[in-house]
Amino acid sequence: MMKHLDNLEFWFLTGSQDLYGEEPLRQVAADAQKIVDALNSSKTLPFKLVCKPVQKAAAQIRATIQQAGSDDTCGGVVCWMHTFSPSKMWINGLSVLSKPLLQLHTQFNERIPFDTIDMDFMNLNQSAHGDREFGHITARMDLPRTVITGHWSHEETQVRIASWMRSAAGIAESRDMVIARFGDNMRDVAVTDGDKVEAMIKLGWSVPYYGIGDLVAYCNNVAQSDIDSLIDEYREHYDFKFSVSEAVFLQQTKEQARIELALQSFLGDVGARAFCTNFQDLHGMKQLPGLAAQRMMEKGYGFAGEGDWKTAAMVRLFKVMGAGLTGGASFMEDYTYHMQRGAMLDLGAHMLEVCPSIAKEKPTLEVHPLGIGDREDPARLVFDGRPGQALCAAIVDMGNRFRIVVSEVEAVEAPEAFKRLPVARILWKPLPDLVTASEAWILAGGGHHTAYTDSFGVEFVRTFAEMVNIECVVIGQETNIPQFRNELRWNAAAYR
Repeated sequence: MMKHLDNLEFWFLTGSQDLYGEEPLRQVAADAQKIVDALNSSKTLPFKLVCKPVQKAAAQIRATIQQAGSDDTCGGVVCWMHTFSPSKMWINGLSVLSKPLLQLHTQFNERIPFDTIDMDFMNLNQSAHGDREFGHITARMDLPRTVITGHWSHEETQVRIASWMRSAAGIAESRDMVIARFGDNMRDVAVTDGDKVEAMIKLGWSVPYYGIGDLVAYCNNVAQSDIDSLIDEYREHYDFKFSVSEAVFLQQTKEQARIELALQSFLGDVGARAFCTNFQDLHGMKQLPGLAAQRMMEKGYGFAGEGDWKTAAMVRLFKVMGAGLTGGASFMEDYTYHMQRGAMLDLGAHMLEVCPSIAKEKPTLEVHPLGIGDREDPARLVFDGRPGQALCAAIVDMGNRFRIVVSEVEAVEAPEAFKRLPVARILWKPLPDLVTASEAWILAGGGHHTAYTDSFGVEFVRTFAEMVNIECVVIGQETNIPQFRNELRWNAAAYR
């Protein structure tokens, strides 16, 4: 599911000028190549960094940045000024920039060579003010960009570059993402609706509608042998738990396998990497996709229920940004609270569809009644989520703009067993506490559906939002309501 990003690379552009002469410029090029080679060898970066020729003049800079924009394998541009590089040279190039921009504020040498430093050294190593010149022009042009300061050899700098790359990979994914809608959003629900045209303009998302009958046709063409093979795979990965007879269990589970295979085939044919369903639109379906939706998320697809295409897209982006990292990502919903004084918690779950990538232990596969949708009892994976630091994020349409609302949480062990709750679930403490976090979330207009991940932190989401120039508000340990209200007011003015 991530193969189309396997060839993604990032271009490293080193700024200088012709003023210095051939010998210093050869040294600039050699130093830039050493930095790129070291960063690639560090194994910290998730994608390859490619060293481009030293940028010395306006026409060259524009040509390079235009080439980056037209190259589908280029995920973003990293700029560093080894020497002073007059920023007027960069204006024409930056004016056509269409890829994420990182200004790496570093220098080749880690330390000042106090015993040997002379004016030749000073002329060559001018990043301290060369990068300030570049920073001025990007600020004046009001370009979306990230600035990272630190020596390129330091692990903490490399980790920050890596996280920026992952956010930029989310941009590469976003720009041609198709989210297939089986049915519309749940009737009379506001937050799952939204402007699909604006989503394509701003984020690149295409959100086509497909009748549920289109999926039913694919279900009818699934081979029994493929279903049997998938059942064998289920036996390998999950523990079967029989709350009904084994014959009924297998019958219901095979129907979910049929839906999974149909979904994978259908989404592959239409080029979609995310999808949403609606329990109000199941004509021709025997079951609401439960296990099938969970399995598709486990394979890397984005998903959300009730026609919530925005959350489905966010789940897919979290899958992309967290690929290769420890943890997982899932569709989630704030379902009910534990409001015991001094120990308040939020229970995240859904009717059926939570991704097993966040499971604490091996899930059980079970069949139980579902009191919604008026269909057969569906098979689903049941598990508790693992404890640890995580976040929930929702993207909402505020009418004149999109807003991403992020809540930092700490997932915890359940204080007691869930003896009669046959769905996947996870308990967490919102930061700083349930009262403050929920009040802030509601003030921000956050949705009841979220994308949940324990693979990465809030900076990944914040950087993504900055890259596409949409609003992002974060609820975390330092949040207080008066300050948060002011932030919302300031944002309303800034994004008007």
